[in-house]
Amino acid sequence: MTKSVAGTTASGLRVGDLVEVRSAEEILATLDESGELENLPFMPEMLRFCGRRLTVHKVAHKLCDTISGTGIHRMENAVHLTDSRCDGSAHGGCQTACSLYWKDAWLKRVEPGTPNPPSSSSADIPLLDANTRKEPGSDDRPRYSCQATELLRAAPTCLPFRDLGQYVTDVKTGNVGPVDSAEAFLVGLFNRLQDTSRRLLPRKLWFRNGLPWGFVEGKVVGRTPTAHLNLQPGEMVRIKTKSEIMETLDADRLNRGMGFEEEMARHCGRTARVQARVTRCIDEGTGELLTMKNPCIVLEGITCNGALNASCPREFVPFWREIWLERV
Repeated sequence: MTKSVAGTTASGLRVGDLVEVRSAEEILATLDESGELENLPFMPEMLRFCGRRLTVHKVAHKLCDTISGTGIHRMENAVHLTDSRCDGSAHGGCQTACSLYWKDAWLKRVEPGTPNPPSSSSADIPLLDANTRKEPGSDDRPRYSCQATELLRAAPTCLPFRDLGQYVTDVKTGNVGPVDSAEAFLVGLFNRLQDTSRRLLPRKLWFRNGLPWGFVEGKVVGRTPTAHLNLQPGEMVRIKTKSEIMETLDADRLNRGMGFEEEMARHCGRTARVQARVTRCIDEGTGELLTMKNPCIVLEGITCNGALNASCPREFVPFWREIWLERV
């Protein structure tokens, strides 16, 4: 396989290309003793896709660091495929529904109309199951290993904002259009100017309190409010206005520990259907499975598209507090 260039895939995959996930045996042959390729785990939840044909949804040439907040990192030889999210079945029932990373070596390009191969088995592979667990913590609670917890090992190199090649790659691979890529660059430039003003200028000279683009600011001093709507899958809700939601956030833009970010604010006022109630998710930093005292809500069709974060292609599924929503 040839070396990748500028963070793209070695095989030159683009958005919309049709690929076939290789058999479990073929993929196993690419993995090390930790069940990883280039420090990226192949997880048991991915076995059900073996032999299936899917299209490239996004080229995963970069990602945002949600573990330590170091910005955008470079990823090599990986894509996200349509309709392939982790169901958490091998990770304690985690409901984060991360978009799976697929290395080039786990896929083969196929031409439309090519006959489908015989169906392949998706039986458990002990190596993969064993490597879903880390050493227990000091309190003996189980800790998990997954693609999300290991992303900084799989993508250790930061991708500086000034690296304009990333924006060109976004367009060349089909991740975003030229206008969207230009807007992502301008948002990043504005945010860096805001950072500089906060460091160097007196507060009275800050523009919009020095906030990043999107201007989300918590208003609550002390304990934040909560609400219990008992929303159920299938119900229709409206996301409240940004000003209403900011009245529920503290200075760190948290509500009872759950963050609300600028990417989420872009959906304010939108109507959507409840997809699920979320009670379990893995802490990416520690690998611990967290159980939420107050369930969060996932809404159908709403993901983070990275518009305010350098066009990051991860497409997180945001979690919503019920106090941020109202029944339609």
